[in-house]
Parts: sequence; C-alpha cells; structure tokens
Amino acid sequence: MSIYRFIILFLSLSITALSSANETLPIEIYGALPEVSMMVISPSGEKIAYRRTEQEKDYMVIYNLADNKLLGAMDLSNIKPSDVYFIDEKKLIIVVKRNNRLWGYRGRHEISSAYAYDLEKNKMVQLLTLGSGIHDGQTQLGNIVGLSADGDSVYMPAWANATSFSLMRASLERRKVKQFKRGNRDVIDYFVNDQDTILARVLYNNKLDLHSIEALTDGKWHQIFSEKTIFPTKSFVGLTPDFKHLIMLDKNANTGHIAYYTMRLKDGKISNAIFSKSNKSVESVLTDINRVVYGVRYAGFKPSYELFNQKTHNLVASIIQSMPNNSLRLVNHTPDWSKMIFLIEGEHAKGDYFIYANGKFSSVGSQRSRIAPTQVHQVYETEFKARDGLKIPLLLTLPNIELKALPAILMPHGGPESYDRVGFDWMAQFFASRGFLVIQPQFRGSDGFGSDFILKGRGEWGQKMQHDLTDAVKTLIKSDYVNPNKVCIVGASYGGYAALAGAAFTPELYQCAVSINGVADVKRMLKDEKNEYGSDHWVLAYWQESIINGTTANNHLKKISPITHINNIKIPILLIHGEYDEVVPIRQSENMYEELKDAGKPVEFITLEKGDHHLSKGGNRMKALKAIDNFIMSAIGVN
Repeated sequence: MSIYRFIILFLSLSITALSSANETLPIEIYGALPEVSMMVISPSGEKIAYRRTEQEKDYMVIYNLADNKLLGAMDLSNIKPSDVYFIDEKKLIIVVKRNNRLWGYRGRHEISSAYAYDLEKNKMVQLLTLGSGIHDGQTQLGNIVGLSADGDSVYMPAWANATSFSLMRASLERRKVKQFKRGNRDVIDYFVNDQDTILARVLYNNKLDLHSIEALTDGKWHQIFSEKTIFPTKSFVGLTPDFKHLIMLDKNANTGHIAYYTMRLKDGKISNAIFSKSNKSVESVLTDINRVVYGVRYAGFKPSYELFNQKTHNLVASIIQSMPNNSLRLVNHTPDWSKMIFLIEGEHAKGDYFIYANGKFSSVGSQRSRIAPTQVHQVYETEFKARDGLKIPLLLTLPNIELKALPAILMPHGGPESYDRVGFDWMAQFFASRGFLVIQPQFRGSDGFGSDFILKGRGEWGQKMQHDLTDAVKTLIKSDYVNPNKVCIVGASYGGYAALAGAAFTPELYQCAVSINGVADVKRMLKDEKNEYGSDHWVLAYWQESIINGTTANNHLKKISPITHINNIKIPILLIHGEYDEVVPIRQSENMYEELKDAGKPVEFITLEKGDHHLSKGGNRMKALKAIDNFIMSAIGVN
C-alpha cells in the first residue's frame, strides 16, 4: 500500500466509524490505562512485543506477526513495566519498577530491575539483585549500557559498595554477575563497544562541582574533558558507529537550542554542531543496545527526525509530511530499518500502532480501541503574548461545540522543565468530551522551545511562570472563547503547584483548583531534597537555581509557597496524592489539607492507595478522574 493510499484509508475510518462524534463516552474509557503500549519489534521483524492491559489484567505479550500466534506472556500485575526491547529473536529485556522497602533504610523506595526473558524456555532471569556483590542501598538496577560480543551477557552500572559505582557483567541465562570494572563514587555512567571493551566513563564530583569524561587507554583512565558547573549541562548519550567518538548534546550558542556534537575519545576534541536547527532542539537520540547513535529526534509539539542514512531519513520525513495534522512517533525499528513501528496520534487518531515495511502500512493495535476516530477532539497549536511581550506556545483541546464563552480547564504541565505535545492526552480529551475548552500554555521555563526559553523561567516559580498561565486565560476570555465565571485550574506535580498558586495568587480568576501530587510548600520541598541528596549534591543545586536563582530575600520561598497564603484562597480545592509518591511526598498535600481545613476553606483530600507520582496504576487513575469530574461539575458545571 502506498503512503497516499494509507492516508486515504486512515482518514476514511473517521467517516465509516460506528460511533457518533457527539456521543458522550463513559468516563471509564478515558480513565483506563492504554490497552496497548510499549510496542517493540524483533531484529528480524517477525515478532512484536507489547504491554496489554484490560480491566484488572496486565501482561507483556509476544506475538509472531506472520500467523498472529502468541509466543509468550508475562503477568505484570504486581510490577510497573518501564521499558522493553529485544536482544535477539529468543530473548527479551524487560525493565520494571517495584515499590519496596530497603533493608537498613527508612521508608519505601521505587526500585528498578531488569529481567531477561527466554521465549523458547519460557524462563525469566533477574539480571542484578541486591546483595551478592550489589550494594543494598540503591534503587537503579535496570540500566543496561551494552551487550557482550557473544550475546550472552549485558553490561550494567551499579554500586558494588557505598563508594564504588562499577560496571557489572550480568548473564542473560542465569543469575551470574561479576564486576567488570571497578569505579569510584564520582562515576555516573559508562560506555562500552561491541567487543567487550570499556571506552569511557562520565563523572561528576559534587564537592568540586566538576563534570568530566575519562577515556580508558592501555588500562589507564585519562581525562579528556572537564567543566566546572554546579550541575551538568551537557548530556553524553551515545557513541558513533566506529566507537571513536562520544555523542554530546549541548546548547548551540548561535541558536539557543540543543544541538548534536561529537567528542573524540582520543583527545576530547569536540566537533562543530552536526545536527542543529535554528528553531528546534535535539531532544533525544536513536540508538541500539550499545548506544550507537543512528539519528536524532527534535523537540516540538509534533516530533521530527534526522537520520544518518539518507534513504531512511527521506522515507521517514515523507511519511511524517504526508500526515501534517498528526503526530507520528517512531517508536521502534529493526536494525536494518526495513520495518518501523509508528505511533500515530492527533487528528482522528487516539494512539494507533502501525508497522511500515516494503512500502506498506499494517495496523498492529490501538491504545484505545473503544474510541472512534471521530470522537478524538482536535488539538490546536497556537501562541499568545504574555504581559511582557514574550511569545508563549499554546495547545488548545477543543470540544465539539461552538467556541464561544466556553467553560474552561487550564492544565499546566509538570516538570516544570517539560512540555505538552500534540497527542491523545487522556485527561484533556476527557474534559473536551464534557464540553470544556482545555488550555495548555507552555509557560516560560518549559522544555522543548530552546535553552533561552528555559532560562527565562529561572527563579520565576509563582511569579512570571504563573503570570503566563494567568495571561493565557485572560487572553482567551478577552477573545470571548472562555466564560470568565467557569474556569478551573487542574495540574499534576509542578502543575499541581501551579494550580494551588493560581488559587492563592489570583483567586479572582478561577472557580476551583485541583492539585494532583503537587507541591504546596516550596521551602519544605528544598529541605527534603537536601535531606535526600546532601547539601553539596548537584540535584539540590539545580532546584535552587530553578526556584531561587540567586534571590537573597529571606522570605522568597514563603512568598511563592501556596501554603503560606491560605487566607487568600476563596475557591474550593481538591487535593489528590499517591501514598507512595517518591517525587513529591504526600505530606505536601497532607499539610496543605490541614491548613485549609483549619482555616475553614472548602477542601477535599483523596489519598491514592499505593499510588505513585504518575498515576500509573489503572485503579488509581480511574479513582482520580472520577473524583475530579464530580468536583468540577459540582463547582462550575458545564452549562
């Protein structure tokens, strides 16, 4: 099937859909986890694996494409999968997370682990296990940086003890691990080639604020790069195919955007920018298991790519260009690029997987099969000017009604160094299905729009970053798109902070606010980061620059913390928080609830049992969405 014929067929689905665009779908359809996700293809292109969820069932399944035969399945009920990929035709790596206690350490911790699954033997092997040469006090045991030359083992960095971050060699066949190269406390990453040779390691010394690279030559480490910085600003993400250079992502001073550079392992020489655009940043690289880089993905509301192989690059570009109203994400491919998996979202697409091979597209699953193409609400890209003249990118998810004096939901994203994308945002789509205009401003400080745009948000929590949200709503009210008496602000993580800040700092603008796993007390947040990482750690330095940025006023943190402005709040507040949230501790919402309750303010608080920061459990996501729906309908309704 040609690309053109595929587009015609894809769009015709919206015409022949059985469900009406105006039919209101049950809340359960939006609140459920994606039915299909994390899809990958085997090196031969003959098999696919993906996560399958339905009601209370959650599996990783492997299918043979030729006859659609089930080859294997793993129950994921008690774990949270975070990554999956094929090693070869027989073996699959699955990275998962569990929330457990660590012996000798207080509290609960989210621990990542990697497993090798043998399809023929139907056997699972955990690659690294706490104890037996692996230090007990660590949570990141799922990172793989290379495959051994014989294909029987993988290389994984881990703490061998409290002072040595070393490189381990873990067998894929049985629980057998040995220390391949001893490290020290400053090492944060390793690079290896495909012949069992360590090439380089990345270090960061928190006491000296020193970011460095060391190459291994003749059995000795030689420093080829160093930079004094309070937190790392350069990312070392891969290797060139000849294994002679590291790949570095860094800001291009001429464009203000992140660009792609190489660093020669022999002497640390850095190239000129190789992949660099004047209006887009390199967001990530496309690599194999040994982190050999084959191309880049650029940031933006819709992804775009640049690949080394010109023929493949032209093909991917033509596919993306043929569907300008959709977001096409290249999610996986065979080593020879003969087969590629795309996830299609946007116009009439609710997260649909297709395999492209030999000039033809084949559908291989949908994240939301119960939603018809005509029931996907349009996501509109635009921008507006903030009060100081800065252009702020903006996404609007539109209900299927006249765009005039609509009830609205302002949804600031988390991060705050993150950004929203054109795609099927399950919460935004739900609100639009109920008649709300959903507003998602990419306030200053957001990622995806260049380093300079990020820097404009430094020290602006609760101030200019919050003004951008305010200005988005006021702009739409002035244009008569939004009813000023029916606006609610809903956010998670930093977005939860912004929701509470909106209620506290601009109480006249909103009629209700919802904070999901949000920060209420910024001073307490920084104290928690200091307790976890230590006073000299780069993570604390990052947050201090992001939030304070050199401000010396003693009351700055108090000034920007919603919890210290309870008396300003006049609208009903809904607080939702995961019991096991490790990113923003639940006490942030607990303390906010107590302060609001003591002040006689209208507030509800819902604890999500065993919930994490990302609403990753289906039951918790549904519980949260139902509570939000009831709360907003009670506060402002639709009509």
